[in-house]
Amino acid sequence: MTPERRHARTEVERLHAEVDGRAAALAREHGERLHCARGCCGCCVDDLRVFEVEADVIRERHGRLLAAARPHPRGACAFLDEAGACRIYDARPYVCRTQGLPLRWFDEVERVERRDICPLNEAGEPVESLPAEACWTLGDFEGRLAALQAARGDGALRRVTLRSLFDASR
Repeated sequence: MTPERRHARTEVERLHAEVDGRAAALAREHGERLHCARGCCGCCVDDLRVFEVEADVIRERHGRLLAAARPHPRGACAFLDEAGACRIYDARPYVCRTQGLPLRWFDEVERVERRDICPLNEAGEPVESLPAEACWTLGDFEGRLAALQAARGDGALRRVTLRSLFDASR
């Protein structure tokens, strides 16, 4: 592994740790409304695309799985097992680390704030009335991941599907 890739992997792992800490605080704050648990996989969509820097972490940590196992059947994330649990939970991408939380983001085209939450977690105060700090705000971490990806090689913001990681190992 090149020093650049090693640095990018370390930075992705730091970013994931920071996301986990912040997401855990929000999960504690919304504890009673969150129903996400091991095997809950409604948000685990097929053909999710991630930056190559995140794919590298998965390849590094789960190379044996990629070489020996088969992906989950199409229709859900390739990394789910038969019970709907994530087989790469420790190395799961950024986007998977915030699923289930109240999310907020800014629609640049319509110039409005948007909010959403997993349908399983809707019960409780409407996400539209939550204070901004009670939601996971999209943008900052995605930008940091994009910068890590851009610093790699030619600066292209290439993404790969999680399912393709299995295909590449065969």
